[in-house]
Amino acid sequence: MADYPRIFRVLQQFEAPRVDDPGQETDLQLRKLKLEERIRPAETVAISCGSRGIANIQRIIRAVVQHLKGIGAQPFIVPAMGSHGGGTAEGQRKVIESYGVTEEYCGCPIRSSMETVVVCQAAEGFPVHFDHHAFGADHVVVCGRVKPHTGFVGEIESGLMKMMLIGLGKHNGAKIYHRAIQDFNFGQILRSVAREVLARCRIVAGVAIVENGYDETARIEAVAPEQFEERERALLLLARQWLPKLPFPRADILFIDEIGKNISGTGMDTNVIGRKYNDHAAREDEFPKIKRIAVRGLTHETHGNATGLGIAEFCRLEVLRAMDPVATRINCLTGGHPTAAMLPLDYPSDREILDAALPTIGLTDPPNARLMWIHNTLDVREVECSAAYWQEAQGRSDLQILCPPRDLPWDDRGNLPKVHSLAMGGLSASPAH
Repeated sequence: MADYPRIFRVLQQFEAPRVDDPGQETDLQLRKLKLEERIRPAETVAISCGSRGIANIQRIIRAVVQHLKGIGAQPFIVPAMGSHGGGTAEGQRKVIESYGVTEEYCGCPIRSSMETVVVCQAAEGFPVHFDHHAFGADHVVVCGRVKPHTGFVGEIESGLMKMMLIGLGKHNGAKIYHRAIQDFNFGQILRSVAREVLARCRIVAGVAIVENGYDETARIEAVAPEQFEERERALLLLARQWLPKLPFPRADILFIDEIGKNISGTGMDTNVIGRKYNDHAAREDEFPKIKRIAVRGLTHETHGNATGLGIAEFCRLEVLRAMDPVATRINCLTGGHPTAAMLPLDYPSDREILDAALPTIGLTDPPNARLMWIHNTLDVREVECSAAYWQEAQGRSDLQILCPPRDLPWDDRGNLPKVHSLAMGGLSASPAH
């Protein structure tokens, strides 16, 4: 196929509240809870740290550690991530260390184990699991990002309450909770298990994090355990408001440079790509609507876990070579989403992907195809767009056009560079927002 769409680059303008000093803000928030009235000197405190690539997570966790030390407590960090890290203690420790959450940086021990304690039976008739290191502590601080879930909708989705289930429930808990969700619903299981954990597992505080559309820390809020549900509802509304999005509601093809567990629980955020309910098509009331998705790589931080690859129709062959099938399948089966581990059609080069994909989009001629190209679903500030969007983009006040349409920059093997390197090559300039 000789003809391809030409591309131009746009800069999106998002609402962008930002915390300039996340460590200091974390400390200020914790001071409001007066934890010294609940935690006695020399008591131990477990701090949860999950697998998502949360901006400034190492600085936030360190600030929690320092605050607790300042009131005489003995904090330690617990990796809290269900089945991520291959479902092993060492794998989960490596995940948080890859984010900079190390013993040396944070100034306290990391205690990683897949062993859980069954603290009770939930009202629905299944066991409630809790990390055994955290259960053995005098207190637990739950840290997590509040944002829309990739597969469920409700007043509470991903956040502190989910961290108490899937994260601190480890692989054993994650397996049984996702099974229970199939028979009941996400909201019911979330509240049922969270209620038991709050009553029995000595939760002393939460640190809720909300990010803006530029993958930056927008808000940090320390939350008393009795206020988890109320505050999560309010913070989720903010997270939805600030969620990044693609610049246009429809596309024939979406190129994604990388997916990974540090980007989203589904590798690519289904709230951004419009496939929250079905792997390969948006619902009638769901946007954006994208006909074909092509994945070009995995993040280093995902450690071979290619969860979500099955949502794409196409991928580069190198993605399969970088994939850890065991870790991917464990994670997808645990989450009750086996199709997320299925393999798309793979090709050695980006050009071959386009040659295969373009005839499947309908009667649109290749040069007129609506194509968007992003780095990942957390990073959609700058997007390469095909010329089919040119006229609309010129009339949009929320978009800044960074360069005119130009040919796709193929190399001699028929591959494209990363979106970021294309920008650094001088084809666009990124003004500060």
